[in-house]
Amino acid sequence: MKRNGRAAYGTGRDLLIEAAIRVVASKGLRGLTYRAVGEEAGVNNTLVAHHFGSRDALLAAALDGVTQAAIDSTRLILFSTSEEEFIEALLNTTRSTPELHAFQYEMILEARRNPAFRPAVQKLYADYIEAMRDGLTAFGITDNIVSVARMTFASLDGLVMQYIAGVDEESIRDAIRAVWNELSALAGQPNRS
Repeated sequence: MKRNGRAAYGTGRDLLIEAAIRVVASKGLRGLTYRAVGEEAGVNNTLVAHHFGSRDALLAAALDGVTQAAIDSTRLILFSTSEEEFIEALLNTTRSTPELHAFQYEMILEARRNPAFRPAVQKLYADYIEAMRDGLTAFGITDNIVSVARMTFASLDGLVMQYIAGVDEESIRDAIRAVWNELSALAGQPNRS
């Protein structure tokens, strides 16, 4: 199989999920058709129906896979590294895989219109909050940890969305640094950077 002139690797199912993510990130959910996914993956579009059966099943599979990839790439559970490492990890994943984040935001908005996606989006947020909780616990924050994890994730999630929307990097970097400093104070370690 070829995609964009290059040989594609991975299983057919994985290639279709990756293609669906790219299609949604670039064209939105309205642009997601079996034909568009097949073209992006460099395969016959009948394979989409064969592997997933429906557009919604393809989207659900993509959302499930993209969440763990995004958590791993943003290094949320490694909050105990340095301030600059954390800022760079968050910005680097946003730069290198913007389609993962754009896809998630599209699906979050779609869940508002399509109740079938609400459980998957609720799981997405629960997974992020759990990863953030684990990272903050390792960082030394234990009081009111679930609320602090939710607040921290909401801040970082909003900053990633702003970055994808084109807000300048220095403003985002400064805001992430402010989040880090507040969390350092909560952990009783104000000079962790």
